[in-house]
Amino acid sequence: MTLSTAYWCVLIAALLPYCWVALAKASVPRYDNRDPRGWIARQEHPRLRRAYNAHLNALEAFAPFAAGVVLSQLAGVAHERIAMLGIAFVTLRLLHGIAYVADVAWLRSLAWFAALGCVVALIAQAALSIA
Repeated sequence: MTLSTAYWCVLIAALLPYCWVALAKASVPRYDNRDPRGWIARQEHPRLRRAYNAHLNALEAFAPFAAGVVLSQLAGVAHERIAMLGIAFVTLRLLHGIAYVADVAWLRSLAWFAALGCVVALIAQAALSIA
């Protein structure tokens, strides 16, 4: 694995929120693109709400992950380790979204915590590498 693997993971993590919002919008008919946030706020369909919440959560998770990849790369952390954590993060975030849409709360929480662990590991290793 090379550093480019981690960069591909950043791209995938950046695009993942849009997969969840597309699923939310496709979950019910008559999507209104003139007022997308208002339209979603008025919906009560459970799958749509869960997919939209997965979208929001994926957006929140992206910035710390991308920062962790960049910081660890700048600090000289081994490229294989950065790539491994990147792949784990993306896999866990995909599992998180699937569990969110499927309404499997325990799995969603487990995937969320494990993905957060990947981010913490990336940033901690960066900090330790330059200490």
